[in-house]
Amino acid sequence: MTQPKFLIIAIDGGAAAGKSSTSRGLSERFHLMHVDTGSFYRATTLKLLEAGIAPTTDYALVAGLQSLQLDTAISGNNASITINGWVPDESIRSQKVNDNVSHYAALPELRAFLLDYQRSQVQVARDNGFNGLVMEGRDIGSVIFPDANLRLFLHADPEKRAMRRAKEGITDSIEKRDRIDSTRKAAPLQYPDGAIFLDTSELSLEEVIENVSKIVEPLRFA
Repeated sequence: MTQPKFLIIAIDGGAAAGKSSTSRGLSERFHLMHVDTGSFYRATTLKLLEAGIAPTTDYALVAGLQSLQLDTAISGNNASITINGWVPDESIRSQKVNDNVSHYAALPELRAFLLDYQRSQVQVARDNGFNGLVMEGRDIGSVIFPDANLRLFLHADPEKRAMRRAKEGITDSIEKRDRIDSTRKAAPLQYPDGAIFLDTSELSLEEVIENVSKIVEPLRFA
């Protein structure tokens, strides 16, 4: 039997557009390694906050980033960043991190620091026997993997997304996050040219996963 092609799937979109749930569903269905790059920025934000380093471009930021050793831990289909041996936990979802992560993520130095690490996850997925990887974030299809086998941009109206965040116990402002992420100079959130746009506002998670799976399936042996 022909082996399926190793696939790279890039999923972008704003907060609570359905990226994580869709990515997890695809990873389970097609045995792909799931990579949540939002957790990378949350984890580094927490470490920088703990070190007392403000979200500004200066020597302290550069030195702080240089002190962080990155690796990857695999649990099931999920790949988690590790920082100096620490595996991120629920602390990266704290209100303090929610309030600050967009400001740190806008720093060119931080984005450059994580760039090669994010791209290295392809080899991690290969080494661990996955059929590919599905990576979610805000610049995956535009910056990290512009040549991915499939690039998706998920969207939902702000009210729907705010309701989804509230169910998760997160109270950050959707519109504020969108504004910061979309207007930053370094790798802003944007709809990548040529990506597939999917509005999830009125779709159930099952419908989103099913719709995307119909796109993925023929790519596996193309």
